[in-house]
Amino acid sequence: MKALINSRKSRSNLKKSFVVLLVVITVLLIYSSVGFAQPLPLPNLNIDVDTAEEPEEVVGSLQLLIILAVLTLVPAIILLMTSFTRIVIVLALVRSALATQQTPPNQVLIGLALFLTFFIMAPVYGQINDDAVQPYLEEEITQEEALEIGAEPLREFMYGQTREKDLALFLNIAQVDRPQTRDDLEMHILIPAFVISELKTAFQMGFLLFIPFLVIDMVVASTTMSMGMFMLPPVMISLPFKLLLFVLADGWHLVVKSLVESFY
Repeated sequence: MKALINSRKSRSNLKKSFVVLLVVITVLLIYSSVGFAQPLPLPNLNIDVDTAEEPEEVVGSLQLLIILAVLTLVPAIILLMTSFTRIVIVLALVRSALATQQTPPNQVLIGLALFLTFFIMAPVYGQINDDAVQPYLEEEITQEEALEIGAEPLREFMYGQTREKDLALFLNIAQVDRPQTRDDLEMHILIPAFVISELKTAFQMGFLLFIPFLVIDMVVASTTMSMGMFMLPPVMISLPFKLLLFVLADGWHLVVKSLVESFY
């Protein structure tokens, strides 16, 4: 027994000495390579911050900073100020109703939602481009006027899809007087009201889409239970019937048609 313990100790000491020898050899090789090898040329990077000599330089820098900040907010603008929210939620609920797990995948659903958003928002973006962007690029209006004019079509779109109850909620929270016209309504009140209105509409459409598939699940579950097939999951049997119903009814056509027509 003692001999076995001594042999194990000798092996561990041998391993430790071997590791130390490898470390020493590695260090010597590094120092030798540093000493004899020629240094590699490294680029010299300099960032200079100078004082602006003309006011135009400051204005240009601030405009560039504002543009970069707006680009970082583009995903939030697409998600919260367009039809994307309602579309992507309804498509995700359709997939959940079918119980197809990750089919279609998230990339397909998000891509379809984006292109449907571009299709629905095309008239709004066209009006913004004609009334605000092009006159600003031609220096016919100022930047403040372009922002004010460009916000009008987007405001009209969001106001048309927003419930008065949701608007009243944020007006009461902000303790703001009831606006007389749509132009008097601030964007920081209209946007959250529009978002929760879109969420409610999307869940209402999702509920209607769930009903036929829920009926199929109930029928299949009751049938399998009556036949004594307790070990067989009803989802495996109901999935082909749900897919067959969805294909025969041309489900994607009906879902997309309902989504697009809900904004008009």
